[in-house]
Amino acid sequence: MSSRDDILASIRANLPCVDRPLPRVPLFDDAPPVSLLDAFKANLHRMGGLYLDPPASGDMLAPVRAKIADARVVCSTVPELPGNCDIRGVVAPQSLADVDYAIVRASFAVAETGSVLLSDADLQLNAVAYLAQHLIVLIDPADIVVNLHHAYRRAEFRDRHYASFHTGPSATADIEGVLIHGAQGVRSLSVLPLPRTGSTLNH
Repeated sequence: MSSRDDILASIRANLPCVDRPLPRVPLFDDAPPVSLLDAFKANLHRMGGLYLDPPASGDMLAPVRAKIADARVVCSTVPELPGNCDIRGVVAPQSLADVDYAIVRASFAVAETGSVLLSDADLQLNAVAYLAQHLIVLIDPADIVVNLHHAYRRAEFRDRHYASFHTGPSATADIEGVLIHGAQGVRSLSVLPLPRTGSTLNH
């Protein structure tokens, strides 16, 4: 046994046996917005994202179809709108570098920040959310939580191998405050509110 092991074993053996429960963290949701969807939309726009208003009737995916109409390579992980690049056949993540549009569904969204949570289950291959030129995200309005305090209590942070908040497109700013979108990742992030199969719009 090394000196390091001796030290660590001694620390473990002498840990104080005191029950100190973690403090209760409030959810800060005493005054939620009247509409989580409207709050999410406003904050998404503030962070450089684009909200796609679905038509009142007809093809709910029409705004997405319009955006990808002239795209050469579309990679989709959602059953609602298949692309022409099958992500299940991708072996090397770098081969996604020629993807014009990636279409994914978020686990949930956060009204407070305009963020969407994308996990390994949503993306199937994490690189698709970063190497594609443009990212289109489907979100069920029923999956919008009021703030980050609620977000961090979601099961996705316990059950998934990977989870990342995306708040608008990639952005960077120099010391003079000139903001550039798409410098280090997707050039645009668009969100379409679309209930999951069997879900209902309740916001």
